[in-house]
Amino acid sequence: MAAILGLLVSVLLLSCMAAVSLSQGEEEEFSEELMLKPLADRKVLAHFHFQSRAPPTRMYGHHHHLFPKALYQLVQKFRIQEMELSFTQGRWNYERWGGFDPISSSNAKPPGVELWAVFDVPHDQVDASWKNLTHTLSGLFCASINFLESSTAYSAPDWGFRPFSGSLRYGSLPREAVCTENLTPWLKLLPCRDKAGLAALMDRPSIYRGFYHSQRLRLTSTEFGSTEVESGIAVDQTLTVVLQPTTSRRASMTYSGDSAPQPSWSLSSIFGRKVNGRCVLAKSSNVFIQVERGLMSKLKNLHAEDEGSGAGDFPFENSWNNSGFELSIAPNRVIKEVNSLHDETPTVLYEYMIDNYSTSEPFDLGFTWNLPVVWSSPQAPLHASRFLMGSGNERGAISISLKATEASDGLWGADTTENSCMLRFNVFQVVPWYIKVYFHTLQVFVDEKPQSFMDVIERMRVSPSEDKVSPGLMEMAFKLPCHVKSIIFTLEFDKGFLHIDEYPPDANQGFDIPSAVISFPDFHASMHFLKDDSLNKSPVLSKFQERSPVLCYTEVLLVPLTTPDFSMPYNVITITCTIFALYFGTLLNVLRRRVDEEERLLKRKDSKTGRLRQLLSKLSAKLRGKSWEPTETQSASSSLNSFKLFLVILVAGIAVGCQYYFQ
Repeated sequence: MAAILGLLVSVLLLSCMAAVSLSQGEEEEFSEELMLKPLADRKVLAHFHFQSRAPPTRMYGHHHHLFPKALYQLVQKFRIQEMELSFTQGRWNYERWGGFDPISSSNAKPPGVELWAVFDVPHDQVDASWKNLTHTLSGLFCASINFLESSTAYSAPDWGFRPFSGSLRYGSLPREAVCTENLTPWLKLLPCRDKAGLAALMDRPSIYRGFYHSQRLRLTSTEFGSTEVESGIAVDQTLTVVLQPTTSRRASMTYSGDSAPQPSWSLSSIFGRKVNGRCVLAKSSNVFIQVERGLMSKLKNLHAEDEGSGAGDFPFENSWNNSGFELSIAPNRVIKEVNSLHDETPTVLYEYMIDNYSTSEPFDLGFTWNLPVVWSSPQAPLHASRFLMGSGNERGAISISLKATEASDGLWGADTTENSCMLRFNVFQVVPWYIKVYFHTLQVFVDEKPQSFMDVIERMRVSPSEDKVSPGLMEMAFKLPCHVKSIIFTLEFDKGFLHIDEYPPDANQGFDIPSAVISFPDFHASMHFLKDDSLNKSPVLSKFQERSPVLCYTEVLLVPLTTPDFSMPYNVITITCTIFALYFGTLLNVLRRRVDEEERLLKRKDSKTGRLRQLLSKLSAKLRGKSWEPTETQSASSSLNSFKLFLVILVAGIAVGCQYYFQ
């Protein structure tokens, strides 16, 4: 018996130890990080990144302590494999803020709302899952995402946007306004919300005062066995803001024009708050200052001029306090990029750990410029812009222009004249059904010379629009020599007619064509660092090291359509209702009255005041010298009835005339 009890106790201890090891190996994680980067046009980029992870349901169960329950139920109900939702106000400036870095490729989004999702369901159930998902997200984030339910508002890309054929759905609402009603439910998904940690810096007036802000939610799941490795569910919440620091009067008086240095700033000056410690539920809480390679190259030149030494003697470890700028707090670590694709000047990151700060000693990092420094941000191989051609309310044309940037020469190498050097890029564009695009009118101009599209387009997929059913979809893969300076292609279209019920309240403002997506599959906006286990634990640095293709969005086009005079139906309805009310009111009044009752009423009134009236009439007759004669009420009533009959006939004639005129 004792042996059996000992065996049971040992089995119980082993099961408890296995459960503890399993819970330690697979547990929920939450991390918060902030990336700050000075921009070349005297602005500051603030990139908040929050990541929540939940282990697989098969091993961990359905209950969570940190992971948002609403998102977990979303994944389980609609079987979501990947999903991304963004709310954006403003447009990312690719020329000044960069277009060849991880933030611009992954977090620069088009204005309004953009939603795409990949479902792990049969193909005939994808559309139903998409419609249910839009309604759920609309209630969750207090937005008009449910407008994407209609088949005219979303599309099914094949390869031009993401490599998920058949199970991917994409939709956008360019005119959706973004406000605090969308940010508040987004913050409620965080364990500490905006009460503690880095999220406490999100002062609403400071964020919405910026030139650009985009809140994004990216969800990836391996819950349904579509991949070999089960990593559970991961949710990345990012908020990207471009702010303008205030310039002091002393600096503006000392310098003038372009020679003035960049405005100095601190966390309290751009957000109005300080960091009073990390979120207690966060596994890691870090702040990074990113100095891109263009700025570091200028700082190396300044150091070489001051010290009279070579450019290679620049001390990266102590570069946080140099002749160009200085930081108010010494960083805990300096991280240098290792990338052989670019020149020897790397991007440098200064890391600060918020675990060392608290309410008694808040974290308020300051960035002070000492000298004017002018640099340029890394650019994509081609700069894309889109515009409308033509005039009038009948037809027009869409034109997309791509021009080579100055940074493209350094991407190809020394010799770009050989035929082996080719530039590839994809164009993905969705056009509403009321913009009837004629795809056979495609014209391509390479270096301002017309060229056959068969010579420059490797493959093309076109899905023509169907009236009030589906939008038009175009996916094109271009292949051009590297030395090309510009390429322009145009498409002609006709403007359709809408039913009066299909016009929005602000129809005279125009109708939006969503942004086109330009991607470069041969170029990846990634950064490489020295192998370090601590870097892999940072979600921001892990995302920076992913090989994501360079991607950019074009402008949203505003197309004026033929708009009816919405006041005319109102005027017709008003005058018709007025005439009918006058006619039927008078007719019913006449038909309801009785002549006998009116005569009795008049006689009754005459009997009450008859004597006094007779005396007064006799007295007035004597004064006039005329003979007195009694009045007849019957004649008065008959004259009254004849007047009413004339009025009824007049109103009836007017009504008949109006009816004949409107028919």
